[in-house]
Amino acid sequence: MLLAIDSSIGTTAAVVDSGRGIIAERSVVDTMRHAEVVGSLMRDVLEEAGVAPTELSAVAAGMGPGPFTGLRIGIAAARAFAIGAAKPVVPVVSHDAIAAAWYADGGEGELLVVTDARRREVYWSRYSGLDAAQLPVRTEGPALAKPADVLVGDASRLDADSVSAGHLGMVAERTWAAGRSFSADEPLYLRSPDVSPSAGKRVSA
Repeated sequence: MLLAIDSSIGTTAAVVDSGRGIIAERSVVDTMRHAEVVGSLMRDVLEEAGVAPTELSAVAAGMGPGPFTGLRIGIAAARAFAIGAAKPVVPVVSHDAIAAAWYADGGEGELLVVTDARRREVYWSRYSGLDAAQLPVRTEGPALAKPADVLVGDASRLDADSVSAGHLGMVAERTWAAGRSFSADEPLYLRSPDVSPSAGKRVSA
């Protein structure tokens, strides 16, 4: 059983189990309130599921791609909760959760997942379908591009405005069950932060 958290677009949390599926899930779409809502979402899904932190096997964290400010809040919350509960963090690419949800809803064939990267750019990932473990097969990406530079080809294009923490958690559960390696434990910002440190003011003697 996992607690899953993602803040690559809005903020979402869920409790999932490999056998029972998505047990509880809550989301807030507002991309400006990650820090305000992530704690309450985590609390609410644990209460709704009737699950204590000690009953969890791990915490799944969405690694993006996503803008720097929002994405780091969910990852930090996942890591802090995991430390307090003495559980490991398992990283999952957020686009994989979007693809997993699309295929679970009956989507077939090649899929192009596109999300807003701001600055008139988008993040994109391409998928060929599901494998034997029911995990989405990512063939390209995640990558950053101008909208006009993203080639759809024969794929179905999905411009996503949310990520399901429930499906993120199920990707983690299936990855674990299949004995696969998890994604790298590094946020996928794909570009420098919007704000950079000041060079400072030179002081003369």
